[in-house]
Amino acid sequence: MAQASALETLIDLAQRESDAVAKRLGAALKAVEEAEQKLDMLTGYRDEYANKLDAAQLAGITPFAYHNFVAFIGKLDNALNGQREVIKHAQYKANMEKAAWQESERKRLSYRTLSERAAAEALQLENKRDQKLMDDHAARGARYKQR
Repeated sequence: MAQASALETLIDLAQRESDAVAKRLGAALKAVEEAEQKLDMLTGYRDEYANKLDAAQLAGITPFAYHNFVAFIGKLDNALNGQREVIKHAQYKANMEKAAWQESERKRLSYRTLSERAAAEALQLENKRDQKLMDDHAARGARYKQR
C-alpha cells in the first residue's frame, strides 16, 4: 500500500510540474505572437512612411526633408531588425518550454502507466485469492457431503 501511495504522490507532483510548464509554454507562445504582431505593425508603419516619401518626391521635396525621411526610414529598418531578433529569442524560448512540457508529460504518463499496472496486478492477485477461497469452500462442501 505504501508503494501505491508513493506512486500517487509522484503522479500528483508530475501533474503539478506539467501544469506549471504548460503555463510557461502558454506565456512563451503568447510572447511570440505579440512580438510578431509588433513586427507586423512596424512593417506597416515603415511601408506607409516609404509611400509618403515616394509621394513627397513626386510632389517635390527639399534635400533637408528628403534626408529626414531617409533617416527615419533607416531608424524604422533598425527597429524592424531588432524586432526580428526579439521574435527569434521568443521562438527559442517557446521551443525550450515546449520540450520541457513534452518531457514533463512523458514523465507524468509513465507514472500513470506504472500506477495502472500496479492496480491491475493488485486486482489480479485479489481475484486469485477470491478464486482460491471459493475453491477451498467448494472442496470443503464436497468433503462434507461425502461424510
